[in-house]
Amino acid sequence: MNENKTNRCPWPGDDQFYVDYHDREWGWPVTDDKRLFEKICLEGFQSGLSWITILRKREGFRSAFAGFDFEQVAKFSESDVERLLQDAGIVRHRGKINATINNAQRAIEMRDEFGSLAAYFWQFEPMPQNRPAELSWEVLKTMGTTDESAALSKDLKKRGWKFVGPTTCYAFMQAMGMVNDHIEDCFCRADIEKARNDFVRPELTSAK
Repeated sequence: MNENKTNRCPWPGDDQFYVDYHDREWGWPVTDDKRLFEKICLEGFQSGLSWITILRKREGFRSAFAGFDFEQVAKFSESDVERLLQDAGIVRHRGKINATINNAQRAIEMRDEFGSLAAYFWQFEPMPQNRPAELSWEVLKTMGTTDESAALSKDLKKRGWKFVGPTTCYAFMQAMGMVNDHIEDCFCRADIEKARNDFVRPELTSAK
């Protein structure tokens, strides 16, 4: 990674926890299904809250939700829901907890249909011509949703997923590296663009 950190995206501010997430994780391409499931679930928990709140509780979420192993989470019962509602290490929101369990069940179905969650999600990667020619902070601030995130949201909802609106889906796409939304003068941008260029997109085992 380029270590000249004079310039970075403005959104982490000077919070070191946030800065480390920006520098080391946000935007790097991901294919691991557990990590993808974690990312989309945490983006759902973030709805109505700040991302730093979720990030600071991430280890609590991992502990509470079996490391986001969706095979295990899919088996959670009502007693697990009640247990999680008492867990101060996470966001104690019944609807979002239930949605995570539901989404784990849907994730198993998706993996069985497409071979992996990665193969499903990477279908929605935007074509280069649909991306901004130059990504400034001013442009990025206007990009809460895109046509691709709306399409992903619509398809996930059709498949029974919860808390996966277009804004949540776009934040997920940014986090998992489906788009490179580091601004033009951010020191991370070139490294992530190279990683994306070298990245082998997962193949589907069946048609969508």
